[in-house]
Amino acid sequence: MNVPPLILAADDDPGLLKVLELELTSQGFRLERARTGEDAISAVMESRPDLLLLDVMLPDISGFEVLRRVQERSHLPIILLTGKDADADKVRGLELGADDYLVKPFNPTELTARVRAVLRRARRTRSAEGTVRVHDLEIDLDARVVTRQGEVVRLTRNEWKLLEVLAERAGKVLQSEEILARVWGPEYRDDLQYLRVWVARLRRKVDPHRSPPELITTFPGFGYMLGAPNVDDSDRSAA
Repeated sequence: MNVPPLILAADDDPGLLKVLELELTSQGFRLERARTGEDAISAVMESRPDLLLLDVMLPDISGFEVLRRVQERSHLPIILLTGKDADADKVRGLELGADDYLVKPFNPTELTARVRAVLRRARRTRSAEGTVRVHDLEIDLDARVVTRQGEVVRLTRNEWKLLEVLAERAGKVLQSEEILARVWGPEYRDDLQYLRVWVARLRRKVDPHRSPPELITTFPGFGYMLGAPNVDDSDRSAA
């Protein structure tokens, strides 16, 4: 028998926690609550939830600090819940590794849709195999290992998914909408800012010392390409 996914909700608002419990349990999920950031971190380690709903404003430590510490310990999918409708807060959360965000107040139905989408992305299986080499970067698509000059490059789950999609078509330009749909799902096709944040984050990991970056090329208004040493100028022009 399949066990329903366990969602950990970290928020100090008992009313919101009740709404989350009613909505998510009615949709077939299990829910565990945490009222503080420290409790949330402990629950992540002890209960091993499938996804964390994380409020940015917690009474002890900020949601951003919880996010950072959880990311150090696991690749748990995280959706931020915030009352701040500011782009800086959203970008900060995404840069720290959040998979998505929702601004309060939100529709419970929308929350469920986001939870399903993030879980679906987390479980998506990999279709590519083999090794791709780009300059001094080696991407083992089968083992999911990335090395640069023999040193392992540690990536988060979303960073890996983005690199994997680019590596599968190394030397070819991928449209932004296609990348978003393949990595995060069709509902994200138009979220170009979301993609820019993750490309910048990935570049800092795989191409940290080059300016301008050589491994991931931006084609303004169109998309991105992971360069490959066996792709000549005529191929790039055609792309």
